[in-house]
Amino acid sequence: MKSFLTSLMIFSSVLFLATGQASYADSKDESSVQSGSPQPKEDTPEASQLSGKVVETMNSGAYTYVLLEKNGKKTWVAVPKMRVEKGQNISFLPGAEMVNFESRTLHRTFDRIIFSAGPADKGSANDEVKTTGSKGKAVIPTEKIQVEKAPGSNAYTVAEIFTNNEGLDKKEVVVKAKVVKVSQGIMGKNWLHIQDGSGSAEKGTHDLVVTTLDDASVGDIITIKGTLYRDKDFGSGYKYAVIVENASIK
Repeated sequence: MKSFLTSLMIFSSVLFLATGQASYADSKDESSVQSGSPQPKEDTPEASQLSGKVVETMNSGAYTYVLLEKNGKKTWVAVPKMRVEKGQNISFLPGAEMVNFESRTLHRTFDRIIFSAGPADKGSANDEVKTTGSKGKAVIPTEKIQVEKAPGSNAYTVAEIFTNNEGLDKKEVVVKAKVVKVSQGIMGKNWLHIQDGSGSAEKGTHDLVVTTLDDASVGDIITIKGTLYRDKDFGSGYKYAVIVENASIK
């Protein structure tokens, strides 16, 4: 039991360094593992080269599982839930390698899988652009999004939020949009990227970041109500030109 607890502590430390998110290892998706099954291995040059063609992908809980093929070799990678398609060429950030990893939600064991924080900043298939004024990334939609604006005097489209952000600073706003990305349990909150079809993908004004304690899934059409902040700095270089905080969802 002592060695098992020690292994879990090492695993959590490795994932924290690899992802920069302490909660990543505590996701509800794979929070429990069998004693003596997955053991973390140190990153190797081979493990850091996480790029190739997507030959298989699936979502489960808060994770997306991707099987990459490069030069005839296949590698499983697990990342926070995102949109990935078969045939896509993509590169992921290096991460912690696990052997004989049991996924309770998928009911299968991976001989070898690497837990990555997500897509690499560079690569032939990077499908994101930097959000205006932010170290974060705005998701580029792969389909046409058109969501009707919410009613009410304090309701805005995503584009209007960016255009009028100076006058809306520290004021309550309402936005109806589609959830295109979810990151759970970061700094005690869920982080959503929402889009309604307005704004410019080139300028990053089409994608609004929202923090909330409520749950939402990618693809949901939701109406959020929260407080808008300009130039929000969370430290470590994560500064948002526009963000809606402490939102409620309906």
